[in-house]
Parts: sequence; C-alpha cells; structure tokens
Amino acid sequence: MEMRFPIILDGATGTQLQKRGFTGDMSAEQWVLEHPESILEVQRAYVAAGSKILYSPTFGANRQKLEDRKIFNRTAQMNRELASLSRQAADGRAWVAGDIAPTGRFLAPLGDAAFEELVDIYTEQAAGLEQAGVDLFVIETMMTLSDARAAVLAVRSVSDKPIFVTFTCDESGRSLTGTDMAAALTVMQGMGVSAFGLNCSTGPDKMLLQLQRLHRYARIPLIAKPNAGMPEVVGGKTVYDCPPEHFASYVPEMLKAGVAVFGGCCGTDEGHIAALRAALDGASYNRPAPEFTDLLPAATEKEAVYLPTDAGHGAVITAGGSTEAAIEEALSDEWPMAAFGLNDWADVDALADYQYMLRKPLCLVSGDAELLEAGLRVYQGRALYEGSLTDEALAPLQDKYGLII
Repeated sequence: MEMRFPIILDGATGTQLQKRGFTGDMSAEQWVLEHPESILEVQRAYVAAGSKILYSPTFGANRQKLEDRKIFNRTAQMNRELASLSRQAADGRAWVAGDIAPTGRFLAPLGDAAFEELVDIYTEQAAGLEQAGVDLFVIETMMTLSDARAAVLAVRSVSDKPIFVTFTCDESGRSLTGTDMAAALTVMQGMGVSAFGLNCSTGPDKMLLQLQRLHRYARIPLIAKPNAGMPEVVGGKTVYDCPPEHFASYVPEMLKAGVAVFGGCCGTDEGHIAALRAALDGASYNRPAPEFTDLLPAATEKEAVYLPTDAGHGAVITAGGSTEAAIEEALSDEWPMAAFGLNDWADVDALADYQYMLRKPLCLVSGDAELLEAGLRVYQGRALYEGSLTDEALAPLQDKYGLII
C-alpha cells in the first residue's frame, strides 16, 4: 500500500472498549490482552468503515503508566503483543501506528522529572513497538513539549519510520501547561515529524478554529482527530452530541486549512469513520503554504516567535553568578531574544534548571558540539545558534532538534 493524503485514521478506542465491558478498574492495556476479541472487533469495524491507519492499543503502555498500575518489567512485551493485535485486525488493509501517549510526569517547576528520564521511558516503549513491526508512530494527546520532544527523540533512537504528533488543547489553543499550539507545531516540525495536529480536546467545530490558525505556520500536513462533540450524562450514561453526518460536515473547511489526516477521538465509532470516508471521496490534499517563510521559526516552551534574520541579543547568560538575575535582565532588555552560553556542564545544568523562565526565544552560544547538543536536549523550545562550529558539526543538530542557524 502507498500512503496518500488525505488519509483516514481510526476512531475512539477507550469509549469503544467501555461499550464492551471495560470498567477502568485495571489497565486498559492489560484488559485488552485478556479480552483480545474486543480490540479486534473494534478495529476490524474501523477498517471496514474506511480507516487506513489503526492505532495500536498502547496508549497507557509506557513504563511509567504501567508501573502506576503495578505492572512491572513487561513494557516491551506488552507493546509487542498489543501491536500484534492491531496487525491482525488490519489484515493487510491498513497500516498500524505504534501509539505513544503522555507519561504523566512533568519537569520542574511543575514536577520532579528529568528530561532524560522521559526519553528513557519512551525509548523502552518505542523499541517494543518497533520490534512488533509497526508501520509508523503516533505520539498523541500530548500536553507538554517535554513529553512530545522526549517521545520523538526516543522513537528516532530506534526507528526511522514516520512520526505523527497530536496535542490536546483548550479552546484558546493552549495545552494544560500553557503551551500555545503554534509553539508546539514550530518545535515539532523543526524536529522533522511527518505530520502534526490535534486530538481529543473538543468537537470538530472548535478544533477547526485552531487548525485554521495553525495553517499559517504549518510546513507539514495537519491532523484532525476530534471528539464526537462534548460529552454529557443522559440516563446515567455518557453520550456525545455530534452524530456522524455533522462530524464529517467540517471536512471541506478542514481540507482548506491544510488537514491531510482525519480521524475521531472520544465518542466516535465506525459510523463517524464511514462518514469521513464519504466526505473525503474524491477530495484532494491542499499542500502547506505557510506564511512567515522569510522569518526564523523560533519558539519558547510556550510561544512561537518568528524573528527577522538580523535579530540580536544582549549579554550572554551563563551559570556564573546569579543565573536567575541574568535571565530577568535579559527578559527586560530591548533585544528580541536571550542568549545562553554553553561553555561547560554547569551551564547545561543551569539551562535545564532555569529554562522554564525564558519568555523570549533563545540563542545558544557555544563552540563545543557536545555541550550544544546537551543544551538542545534540555531546552524545551526551538533555539537559534551562534558560535564557531562548522556546518558539518551543526547539520545533524539541525535535523534532530530543529536548531536554527
């Protein structure tokens, strides 16, 4: 099979499993392994309705989430077994995407996780999915750039297959931790993901508004996987208010906004997928036509900031003295970006500890490739570079982290 846009993903997994007896009193992944016919039935129905990509039922199958459920030392094995069920359901008629979702861990000041811990957690899961022979990876329902970046780096350490990334956001276009979706898109496409978009969050109406905004920045295909409207409790049961025909009525405007990958999240079923297939019959994919192509696509952890090519900075911040005071001074000066010097490992540690304070785009200043890469790993935005390193040394850092030169 050849992957052609527009393409249709699957619909909901969790709400479909609930209809088949899953009550949430155990890990959904463990429940699926004990009731394999449930996921086979759900996913075969999606394929019959028009899905060309199935998500493996591994949403909560990273080590952190499994250990939260008292499941130890089974991460790779469970991911292999769960992905094999999707392969069985696909039966050669659809691709299988290895599904990776949030760890639930946060970097300082919101939590105590170290970035490399997140990478390690995701690498174990990604390795299991790669061993299972998934066709691509989907990193979904992201709420933080730290999780999303860690997952991308983890996948890239074990596979060169396509990566789709979707975030979840509120109606203002921000994640739970305040990241604007334009910033998330700017960082992710800099890291070379194949497609970016939104899932869960809202119904198709509110999601369309955010996708139209992202279209201005997108240099890659966009993804729309909304809920079937908003949930409400009727007669003691949770129901969603967006039936298939209304759900699919947003397809024409989404196509105009650059959406190339369509699917459904909570509350959707094979009826919604069939409606998407009908709405997309004969449709063409509108390739990205981003604005701001003459600007530098920088981003902090919270905001996308597209800079002129001659943008400058003030004094270079280092770990010497008061890093916090130096950052505050850089944030209050007239320059459009801040600069952080990476001269030794103390500087890298200081950047990791204080990068959450940075509300301006960041320029990393270094003549050491190892220190520069370490700084790029801990910084949760998309940075610029200044220094004496050669193009040969910088090229892999551009590809891997989206470094702007």
